[in-house]
Amino acid sequence: MLISPNKLTIDLGAIVHNLGEVRGCIGPGISIMGIVKSDAYGHGMVPVSKTLEKNGVYSLGVSFISEALMLREEGIRIPVIILCGIDKEAEAFAAVDNGLTPVVYDLDSAERLERVASIRDKRLKVHVKIDTGMGRLGIDCDHAVSFIKRVAGFKSLEIEALMSHLSSADEEDIAFTKGQIERFNAVVNEAKKMGLDLRLNHLANSAGIIAHKGSHFDMVRPGIMLYGGLPSPDFKTGLDLRPVMGLKCHILQIREFNDNTPVSYGRRYYTEGNRKIAIVSAGYADGIPRAISNRGRVIIGGEFAPIRGNVCMNMLACDITGINAVKAEDECTVIGTDSKKTITGDEIAGLCSTISYEVYLSFGKGLEREYI
Repeated sequence: MLISPNKLTIDLGAIVHNLGEVRGCIGPGISIMGIVKSDAYGHGMVPVSKTLEKNGVYSLGVSFISEALMLREEGIRIPVIILCGIDKEAEAFAAVDNGLTPVVYDLDSAERLERVASIRDKRLKVHVKIDTGMGRLGIDCDHAVSFIKRVAGFKSLEIEALMSHLSSADEEDIAFTKGQIERFNAVVNEAKKMGLDLRLNHLANSAGIIAHKGSHFDMVRPGIMLYGGLPSPDFKTGLDLRPVMGLKCHILQIREFNDNTPVSYGRRYYTEGNRKIAIVSAGYADGIPRAISNRGRVIIGGEFAPIRGNVCMNMLACDITGINAVKAEDECTVIGTDSKKTITGDEIAGLCSTISYEVYLSFGKGLEREYI
């Protein structure tokens, strides 16, 4: 078996630690839905889900039914919430038959689920999604009460919870988020007046969990904070969130370049003086964004080494001038910790004008993972 020079590690112990940080932010009676959609943000949906289930989360959140069915096939027994709902009859049958919990946000899908659950002679739990200002999936607040009343009248559906999503909880200006919380709370109160037993209402994402206690309601939905990332690169938490993902590659060759020598595609970097350059074994095929060309850094020999020139498909060049005792085949850390130095997904995201979610997904797609 051939071994790749690049190794992506996923620290499941860090997941458990970060889950503890979530619990430290919320009250003792609040449940947790671990968000594991999109292959757990590139960390591996099944191993992460099993870790979260073992460590007491109430439920798991996925995007589509294909992800939910994979979890059931892998033996996950806790509730699985299908956040993007279902839109086909076959999906409705699969949801009912496997005890899954779809989110509903339009009458067509609710009626489809009612019909299929009735055929199966089962009562299916659903979560109703209210749009309080996200401008995405959901029932508009002005129509939410009438919609809830209609779905509550279905004999084979049970509204277990109302939910919504915060669009701007990572911003310093809290006015819009406060308005979302107030609108959601108003709909919850109206629904409870109907006599509905709603014990799992949920609104808070990671930013809401950290910065807006009024958004916690009955259940919270940590996503990026479980993986050691921030809702946005400059977001301040005060929490001890530990990076979960690490990527190490190897030095293929060490070059001695004279002054004014071009490095990599497009000659975007010329050496300034005599420089020692390490050519390492990872590039944008491994998820390293080209946007960190000439801007990012890696860790080699226990020291930060700046990336020089354009990131290539399978290689990048790093300046190791002044870093002693480095040789070919030594390790290079692209993301993660080495010798008490750390490069986070948020650092990389900040250089790319994006968010760590995208960075983790990019790394997670191209490489085989090793779980530790």
